[in-house]
Amino acid sequence: MKIAFLDRSTLSPQTILRLPFFKHELVCYENTQPNEIAHRIADADIVITNKVKLSAEALQQAPRLKLVAVAATGTDNIDLNACAQRGITVSNIRNYAGNTVPEHTFALIFALRRSICAYRESVSAGKWQESAQFCYFDYPIRDLAGATLGIIGDGALGNAVATIARALGMTVLFSAFKGHAGMGSLYTSFDDVLARSDIITLHCPLTAETRNMIGAEEFEKMDRKPLIINTARGGLIDEEALAKALRSGQISGAGFDVVSVEPPPAEHPFMALLDRPNFILTPHVAWASQEAIQSLADQLIDNVEAFVRGAPVNRV
Repeated sequence: MKIAFLDRSTLSPQTILRLPFFKHELVCYENTQPNEIAHRIADADIVITNKVKLSAEALQQAPRLKLVAVAATGTDNIDLNACAQRGITVSNIRNYAGNTVPEHTFALIFALRRSICAYRESVSAGKWQESAQFCYFDYPIRDLAGATLGIIGDGALGNAVATIARALGMTVLFSAFKGHAGMGSLYTSFDDVLARSDIITLHCPLTAETRNMIGAEEFEKMDRKPLIINTARGGLIDEEALAKALRSGQISGAGFDVVSVEPPPAEHPFMALLDRPNFILTPHVAWASQEAIQSLADQLIDNVEAFVRGAPVNRV
């Protein structure tokens, strides 16, 4: 079997990619541009991709293709309908980021809630030496204990974040689906989460229903001027609206690890926020602890081997 890995560089160089047990030819490309996809998958039996898009048109150029093994959880870069019509199995990675994403989420929360970046930069600029006393209070510092955390997304990651939050003495609200009622006592309505939360963090997939789920109208409902944290997917929040909400003071800060276009172009609205002390943008690395990436790589080959054995797992 021929296996084509279209974007090996999306896994760190330190990550060990175990070779499958069966006889195979593995071709790893560091990156694949759109005009290179058709040629590189033309004679592949198995394609591994993290972020390279496999459209219906591209899939038509791969008559031998039997499995698309996604080296990630999200599959919005794969035309799943086209795969289903062709009988191509699609597998993804699950439950590998249970520590790394929640930890990154709270790294952003702590940094913003206590103005860590702002104070570090002010010390670097000599502000402490200029102070007339042992400390100064240029930026706000707030405790997490007693604060309310609104979580949008109740999967493994959302629940892991909730566990940490409760250990810190926070009140946790799990949001019901936007526009849905009657989900039970474990959930708070979407609008109430917006209104009552001191911090709102997103841990849900990007779908047609969740795209731009928070926009200008939703920011108007945020009575407590919360922090907004997104370590899930770019596109869940209207990015132009978020930039306006941050500048106008509708929210107290924002920490993002994802944007709708990655890497973001120079004209992206977030790039104009980078000098603000209450905004942090990290380059889609919440998932990328060494431990998590190795777990992902191991599961990726597990998925491939299970398919070849005739007992596919993690089917999408």
